[in-house]
Amino acid sequence: MRKYRTLREFLNEQLATQDELIGYLQFALEEYQVDGDTSFFLRGIQNAIEAQGGVAEIANQTHMAPETLLKILSSHEAPRIDTLGSIFNALGCKLSITPLENDDTVPDLELAVKRKNTQSQLSKSNSPQ
Repeated sequence: MRKYRTLREFLNEQLATQDELIGYLQFALEEYQVDGDTSFFLRGIQNAIEAQGGVAEIANQTHMAPETLLKILSSHEAPRIDTLGSIFNALGCKLSITPLENDDTVPDLELAVKRKNTQSQLSKSNSPQ
């Protein structure tokens, strides 16, 4: 009989290999570029960190306090580019830039801005006044 596992255990197992980890982070970044959901992006980074040794290990490699790293990951604001670079380096990958014309996974910026504006308008119209 197969033993049941938690979602976290399953995800940690899946993200144990470098290829899977990079694919997961790439997906989280692409989704962030589409909808601007910072919380989703940071949760993806946090999942990757947990799979690669945990917050204490990655904080040590990035030369920051574990509390600081947790604060960054739980923020509603995107981290600074140098902070992202340090975290990604500790995870064994790097930030890079690729041209949009060769990448069908990221919609054009105009569509992303329209989508975000529509979401903002819906939020405003649904809030009690």
